[in-house]
Amino acid sequence: MHEIEPFYNWRHLYNAEEDEQSPWFGLEHSEFEFSNTVYNYYIHPQWDEFGSRTLYLKVLFVEYDMNYAVIEMIGEWNDAVENDIMQFKRSIIDVMIKQGIHKFILITENVLNFHSSDREYYEEWYEDVKDEGGWIVSLNMPEQTQYDFHQSKIDRFVFFLENPNWRTYQPDVLFNWVDNKLLRLLD
Repeated sequence: MHEIEPFYNWRHLYNAEEDEQSPWFGLEHSEFEFSNTVYNYYIHPQWDEFGSRTLYLKVLFVEYDMNYAVIEMIGEWNDAVENDIMQFKRSIIDVMIKQGIHKFILITENVLNFHSSDREYYEEWYEDVKDEGGWIVSLNMPEQTQYDFHQSKIDRFVFFLENPNWRTYQPDVLFNWVDNKLLRLLD
């Protein structure tokens, strides 16, 4: 896991450490000091903490004028023991919603498994964004992890899409692709 880096080809367009509205404004990452782990496995130092011991993220892009964010995630999503959704919602999502973000693309191809608890925070998040025409999308979540989300009925609040080529897109192209897919799904 230590070799999996957050996607970096958009760093010339957006860098959370340079965004004054970001929770990571001013943060400096080490390229060599591996300190964060998911269980006994070190992860790359570029991943950001938000209060979970098993799930990490990287805000890849935020477009305040278009009201969307792209967030990549890695690890185990554990609501049952760690209450990751509460940490994620309160520490990151609520901050972004206050800044006008109401469309969220979560790159979840490195979320290895999911342990559910209740749906309260997912429902709250969905309610927070839907009146603004917002949505929550999980992109490329592994099948076994998706299965657990579906079993928990969280798929009522989060849309699951697949696009193995998302890295070849610029952020606005990815956003438009997702937005158009959802327009067709919701019609």
